[in-house]
Amino acid sequence: MRASTFVYPWDVVGDPDAADRIAGLGVQQVTLASAYHSTRALTPRHPGHRVVTARHAAVLYPPDEHRWAGRALRPYTQDWAGAEDAYGEAAAALRAAGLAVHSWVVLAHNSRLGDEHPRVSVRNAYGDRYPWAPCIAQPEVRAYLVTLAAEAAVRPGTGTEGTELESCGWYGLAHLHAHDKTGGVPLPGAAQYLMSLCFCPACEAGYAGLGADPDELRAAVRGALAPVWAGEWAPAPGSDEWADVEKLLGADLAGLTMAWRGPVARELQRAAVEAVREAAREAVREAAAPGFRVLLHADPHAHRCGANVGVDPGYVLGHADGLVLPGADLVAACVPHARAGTVLAANFPVVAGMGGSPGTLAADAARAAAAGATELRLYHAGLASAGDLAAVRAFLAGVR
Repeated sequence: MRASTFVYPWDVVGDPDAADRIAGLGVQQVTLASAYHSTRALTPRHPGHRVVTARHAAVLYPPDEHRWAGRALRPYTQDWAGAEDAYGEAAAALRAAGLAVHSWVVLAHNSRLGDEHPRVSVRNAYGDRYPWAPCIAQPEVRAYLVTLAAEAAVRPGTGTEGTELESCGWYGLAHLHAHDKTGGVPLPGAAQYLMSLCFCPACEAGYAGLGADPDELRAAVRGALAPVWAGEWAPAPGSDEWADVEKLLGADLAGLTMAWRGPVARELQRAAVEAVREAAREAVREAAAPGFRVLLHADPHAHRCGANVGVDPGYVLGHADGLVLPGADLVAACVPHARAGTVLAANFPVVAGMGGSPGTLAADAARAAAAGATELRLYHAGLASAGDLAAVRAFLAGVR
């Protein structure tokens, strides 16, 4: 089974041994960040640094000024990845080590964008803005995300063979924020959904277009969440997450929210994939590049938000070449919608210190394969300890 590991450019740039070390794990491919959100990352093997602080979301290559001229929303550049075109330098080193390269593009997750342009952010039923979550219903946001996807995915001249689009859909409350202090009240999946519903002007107009009064819907959401804040509601063991949303909000209103949000997400996903394909076709015309694969990080529960965005598998697999899914359990739901050549990649965290389980990779991968997975993703070669990497190396040696 083809395996890829996630890598940041700063894991490779400035470390002459990094590419060969990653290839030595036994992976055939790397998924290399080209547009990424803010983070603080450990680099335990780099000869020049141990911690990289990406202060804000940025592209890890020089953006095309002509493409972005006159736009208020545009990608930010960086000065922490070791080179202006850190993606290009890292991709070259990794390809020289015999690895295929996919770009890793984070889309609707950008705190600096929301700080500088608060109008574009998701606004919850209480009026709170989520600066890390641009609202994909806003035409300005959608145009920005589609353009970013096309530019960051293909990277002509780097030999990039495919892309993996993360957060290509609705983002919401959940966010690995600096010094996050939102865990005091447990918020199960249904409550997360209600706290992620957007009431910006574009979404209010969308609800109104479906016959709902936005003010009444906002009040209904706050009322549905009241027992959660009071500690008087928790999901029953084994309950269905969407059924819980319907119980809290009412089936009619819950369905109305998805009647608005579902088409918005699908349109973004379609437009982003088409824009990437057009950029890839142009790269093929220029450099006779091989076929370019477009994958989405996804969750087959269409109401979910976040890095692995909720999708309708039947719809999205009519446009994209495949999905990257968290773990093994969600793969089976996508199999009936797969075509010949569709990629269903099961993504497993292998950093033990961040909750990963490199020691159980063999069993996890077998379970994923039995569910219908065609590939593996391993998160994350740059962050993992020496012991984590040894476990990955041993597993992949056994697979070979």
